[in-house]
Amino acid sequence: QVQLVESGGGLVQAGGSLRLSCAASGRTFSNYAMGWFRQAPGKERELVAAISQSGRKTSYKDDVKGRFTFSSDSAKNTVYLQMNSLKPEDTAVYYCAAKWAYVSGTLLLSPHEYDYWGQGTQVTVSS
Repeated sequence: QVQLVESGGGLVQAGGSLRLSCAASGRTFSNYAMGWFRQAPGKERELVAAISQSGRKTSYKDDVKGRFTFSSDSAKNTVYLQMNSLKPEDTAVYYCAAKWAYVSGTLLLSPHEYDYWGQGTQVTVSS
């Protein structure tokens, strides 16, 4: 069992930055593929970024490429989403997710592929 706790959300002006954290407890996440998703009101949950269990492979939603960076710190059992140049359309609840990865280099892009979810953290970007 893995417990995920997100933090770091808040209100920021357009062009600003936030860093989201997702702390994992219960198991070391080094064998887990991880993802950051977001869900805006009235919209489906969508992938923002995914990272393989080794941290060597990443995948980003097209409109966050170059602005967001997914990283991991195995010593702290924590993953991060650094978000720069934020836009009002980035406003959403952001969730981290995890799934045990049997194959090295696994990237999981669909929310249906993940087994564990955090409670979410609100990110609001004002114009």
